[in-house]
Amino acid sequence: MRAARPLHPALVLVIAFLGVIAVGTLVLLLPLSRAEPGSAPFMTALFTAWSAVCINGLGVVDTGTYWSGFGQAAILCMIQLGGFGMMTSATLLILWAGGAMRLRSRLLLQAETRSLSLGDVGSVARVVFVVTAAVEALVALWLTLRFALGYGMPWGQAAWYGVFHAISGFCNAGFSLWPDSLSQFVRDGWVLVPVMCAIVIGGLGFPVIHELWHYRGRREHHYSMHTVLTLWGSAALVLVGGALVLAAEWDNAKTMAPLDVPHRLLAALFTSVAARSVGFNAIDTGAMTDDSFVVHYLLMFIGAGSAGTGGGVKVTTFFILLVAVWSEIRGNADTEFRGRRITPAVLRQALTILVLSAGVIVLGLLIVMPMTDERYEKVLFEVVSAAGNVGLSTGITASLPPAAQMVLLLLMFSGRVGVITLAVALAARNHRPRIRYPEEKPLVG
Repeated sequence: MRAARPLHPALVLVIAFLGVIAVGTLVLLLPLSRAEPGSAPFMTALFTAWSAVCINGLGVVDTGTYWSGFGQAAILCMIQLGGFGMMTSATLLILWAGGAMRLRSRLLLQAETRSLSLGDVGSVARVVFVVTAAVEALVALWLTLRFALGYGMPWGQAAWYGVFHAISGFCNAGFSLWPDSLSQFVRDGWVLVPVMCAIVIGGLGFPVIHELWHYRGRREHHYSMHTVLTLWGSAALVLVGGALVLAAEWDNAKTMAPLDVPHRLLAALFTSVAARSVGFNAIDTGAMTDDSFVVHYLLMFIGAGSAGTGGGVKVTTFFILLVAVWSEIRGNADTEFRGRRITPAVLRQALTILVLSAGVIVLGLLIVMPMTDERYEKVLFEVVSAAGNVGLSTGITASLPPAAQMVLLLLMFSGRVGVITLAVALAARNHRPRIRYPEEKPLVG
């Protein structure tokens, strides 16, 4: 009798995330999870659990008032599991217990972290644990002190709010215990700056963090193309995005006009950072100008770094294609960057991710638009936010019909697991064709 073929690692990831979502939904359905008597409606529990595991942040109820302390703790656990990665967490437990990782465990972890080589998986996992624990602990401590000493919160409440927003920020989830997210702190850099640091570090991606950690203090080391593209690309997106948002909202009386210049700069920078991967907001998102919406569409679509806690098509995907376009304009036969050639296989992968992601957004928009009377700009905002795992909202998510909310859930899942991973999991093809056909060059443009 033939042995059963093991499941493809990508399919295991899909099943694992769906399993955590199912368990999370059941937990939130418990009367203990709701602040008021009775159980939460099924759709409310499902949407919240799905959004938390997919580290999206979109919600249909206010997290701080609708859910009890137990429910909030359950949501926070789902955020941590989703951000840390189910396969990463399982393998770290094996490492912590001193067990030896089998080859299949390494393959599963590599599928989640997208490590640069199979031999790096163990060290990447250790760095993931250390950085996650260190950043979340430091930011939580900072916020706890600020909330207690600066705003007079009781120490217990300050600690809970500090821990919750530190984890939500690092995991790029965007869940907040305040109805207006972080808008009340728009003039408080002591709150917004550490949250921004957590968002950026979590969104860089674990391979980048691993490389920065491993080669710290070694000037002679030349960082990999992936790390350079991620660091410089992220910086460019944050600064350019912040400048564009600042220009678009400078005279908007509902957002930045009431602020003085330093706080406008802080609000613009925070908005640009949050727009790429996390659902926190320091200004009223629904009151922004249409120009700011356009900037947000682009930032949410690009997203954060590969194998990080953010979403989107990823910084390297976008900038690799920009490099390819520039090389084509210059007439170069190869796509080159910093003295290295980018292989055609990587270019095909980047193009595939871009096209599939854009296609998913267009399809989602075409399905949701007939279900609601909301403005086109706001519906597109929700769709891109869901697909990019950002979690920012113009405030219409709760008012959408259940069918439209289900579409948003599917967009979240494709954005978290990854369009390519999901496609591979569904197809599960492991063989390469043995036949290569003759070449032909159709006209383009």
